[in-house]
Amino acid sequence: MKYIGIILAVWLAAISLVALFMTIYDKWAAKHNPRHRVPEATLLGCSLLGGSVVMLCTMLTIRHKTKHIKFMLGIPLILILQAAIAIALIYIII
Repeated sequence: MKYIGIILAVWLAAISLVALFMTIYDKWAAKHNPRHRVPEATLLGCSLLGGSVVMLCTMLTIRHKTKHIKFMLGIPLILILQAAIAIALIYIII
């Protein structure tokens, strides 16, 4: 049971790095190599897998996808859902 927290922390760190690099790469590709963009479904999927905090912060910092309602509403909603699930799990465990 004690290893679950460590595994979760490692997963969140890894998926957050992936989200960071994918968002930055997509911003770069939008300008320099439009044929190699990261699909929107992949960006949203990475957010859903746990990279929502970093992806939202990165998007706002580098101003990427900030005019897309799908991202500016979707990622915060994913984040709220993840927070609700985390609170529910903590409540169940404790």
